[in-house]
Amino acid sequence: MRKMLPSVFTVGNLVLGMTAVLLCLNGRDDWAAIVVLAGMAVDGVDGRLARALGVESGFGRELDSLADIVTFGAAPAAIMYEAQLRDLGLFGAAVAILFAVAGAVRLARFNILSGQERHFVGLPITAAGGIMAAFSLSRGLVSADWLPVVSLVVTFLMISRVRYPNFKKMGLPRTAFAVVPLLALFAASALARARWAVPGLIAGGVLLYGAFGVWSEVRALLRRVHRGRPMQGSEEL
Repeated sequence: MRKMLPSVFTVGNLVLGMTAVLLCLNGRDDWAAIVVLAGMAVDGVDGRLARALGVESGFGRELDSLADIVTFGAAPAAIMYEAQLRDLGLFGAAVAILFAVAGAVRLARFNILSGQERHFVGLPITAAGGIMAAFSLSRGLVSADWLPVVSLVVTFLMISRVRYPNFKKMGLPRTAFAVVPLLALFAASALARARWAVPGLIAGGVLLYGAFGVWSEVRALLRRVHRGRPMQGSEEL
């Protein structure tokens, strides 16, 4: 039972992803987006719990990837298409499909790369799916014209070499494992009651995470360029 506990949360994440897809098929893309955002909280539990219990396994990692491609790849793509991209015809369909494909590529690369203890290479699919779900839910606050642009940028960031901090490796007290699911339920309830306000805040927070990686890469590039220049006044010294 101890070894299975992290996988219970992983399967819960997969169930949320499938629930979001089914809600979307029934025209409830708003609730589908809320379920995806709740899945972000649940997804942060399984890996931490496995490390805390000392039961990490290859099976758990593979199951987590398969759940993520549904909850944060296929479900957000379906939500985007149903909410706003359908009106763009083939282009809208291509944008949604590219997002899901990039998510699968991102997960496959993550599974074979080592040295990602402190940083992820490419925007994590969890953050990417959360951005698109929150953005779709915030369509009353943000112009629909921006959705394809944001989607294509997020798609590129997932398969890019931009590095992002790995918050999953940060330690948390064991009580957090019981608190996080409750927070997920609270967040889902808050989203249902204040659909036009809270999603904008969530989208802004996740977008900041996405922009942070790009800004860090730009700063690193500027530092490398600066080191390559001769120091001013060196001739006089």
